[in-house]
Amino acid sequence: MSILKIVKYGEPVLREPTKEVQKFSKKVKNLVYDMLDTMYANNGVGLAAPQVGVSLKIFVIDVSEPNEPYNPIIFINPKMIKKEGAMNSYEGCLSFPKAYTNVKRYSHVIVKAQNLEGRYFTLEANGDKLLTRAIQHEFDHLNGILFVDHARDIDETNKILKEFELNPIENDKWLEEKSLEEEIKKQPTSVENVIQEAVDGKD
Repeated sequence: MSILKIVKYGEPVLREPTKEVQKFSKKVKNLVYDMLDTMYANNGVGLAAPQVGVSLKIFVIDVSEPNEPYNPIIFINPKMIKKEGAMNSYEGCLSFPKAYTNVKRYSHVIVKAQNLEGRYFTLEANGDKLLTRAIQHEFDHLNGILFVDHARDIDETNKILKEFELNPIENDKWLEEKSLEEEIKKQPTSVENVIQEAVDGKD
């Protein structure tokens, strides 16, 4: 398989709506295998098709530990069935080299998708876990939404983006999400949580 070029923040394809996969062809399977190779080569935990310049509803995730065997999950034509709760998520993205910031996320999601053979499956991710965050992060990519659109602090995030010579948040794309922010503010924070967020991988 091949390692593909990752599209960087600012490229129009990251904002374009994606199309559903109609045929589970060899071409689609090869794309998925290439996406996995690309994700692993860049030490990511997730990658969506728009990040390699393809506007299809596909993303891949692998949240296995470095000392564990690969355990990829392939999501084709995913639909978010349920989302509730709230959590702070310290995230980066392979399309935003080296830039991380705090964003608002749901703490419980259920997603329904198809695998490489077109069979449907449902996956539930609950709690302040990397899988929960990764599913939302990659699902957003399929709708032209980027992790910085969920930024909790626009000014702070813009400072971080500027530091790495990246464009600022597009004001018309920012999602205020007041209810999520209010719920997060009610939650206690701990040194352990901050440390864990800091070591989580890039999507």
